Amino acid sequence: MNLLVPLYVHPAEDPGAWHRLIGAAADTYAVVLNPAGGPGPRPDPAFTAAAGALRTAGARLLGYVDTDYGTRDPAAVTDDVVRYREWYGTDGCFLDQVTAAPDELPACRRLVRSVRRLGAAPVVLNPGVHPAPGYARLADLVVTFEGHWSAYVSAFSRPTWTARHPPERFCHLVYGVPEALVPLAVRTAGDRGAAVAGPVTGELPNPWAQLTPALTEAKR
Repeated sequence: MNLLVPLYVHPAEDPGAWHRLIGAAADTYAVVLNPAGGPGPRPDPAFTAAAGALRTAGARLLGYVDTDYGTRDPAAVTDDVVRYREWYGTDGCFLDQVTAAPDELPACRRLVRSVRRLGAAPVVLNPGVHPAPGYARLADLVVTFEGHWSAYVSAFSRPTWTARHPPERFCHLVYGVPEALVPLAVRTAGDRGAAVAGPVTGELPNPWAQLTPALTEAKR
């Protein structure tokens, strides 16, 4: 199973979820670390320990970095990537709230090139929707859906251009999934051309504060 796991809860608040994640690290595409809506002002010892255990267990680590739909200073973005690598030993980065429009593509291309020069790999872009086609060539993985299960079931559409890329380049992050339907959410992502998925049962404002039950399914 290729599971992208954004677990946005502090290890001290839910140590059980982090222990389960460490135990199932081999079943993940990558784990997104997000100590404070970014790396925070200083290293967090709890995240340092969790990151070390995840690396030992074989997980790839991504640092969460908000681009604020292209309005954030690129230097601030690259500074975050550097801090994640220095403090937590991350492999790549999860660039959140990236632009999706064609006219913003050149700026996004420059940003991706900058983080790659820092050694970040893989690079994951999260516009949360299907962006203009050129974005898929910039990143290792693009999140083309982030939203509630009800919208995923009723309102999802897949542009024809996505068929020109392998499913391993696309990810769907779905929250509010009934626990019994989590395996179905993973299969549905595959059927819709996304080989990587991240279904969770949580709801807004922070659905990613819970570990995906799909990891438990993978161990059965």
